[in-house]
Amino acid sequence: MEEISFFERVYEVVKLIPYGRVTSYGAIARYLGTGGSARMVGWAMNASHSHLQSIPAHRVVNRNGLLTGKQHFDGPDVMRQLLESEGVLFEDDQLLNFDILFWDPMKELAL
Repeated sequence: MEEISFFERVYEVVKLIPYGRVTSYGAIARYLGTGGSARMVGWAMNASHSHLQSIPAHRVVNRNGLLTGKQHFDGPDVMRQLLESEGVLFEDDQLLNFDILFWDPMKELAL
């Protein structure tokens, strides 16, 4: 049986983030049992744009609700526009109501 790569494990979690909600790189890493690998989750999000399936990478932000991955989209405002189309509000690049929109896979998904 083939082992699933770390990136594929990340993508499986990201595909479960509900419409209009966000999570953080660190929350995904903690859910996967690799709490110190938030940066690797970011690398997975950067690579997700060439993935065959659609990965909603725009729903993954930093721990403060900032759009730190926006430069990896097709334009500087694409990440924000995708989230705004889901009803997410911003002030500059800061999500408003981050605590309400935050989707924690540790709480939402049973291991």
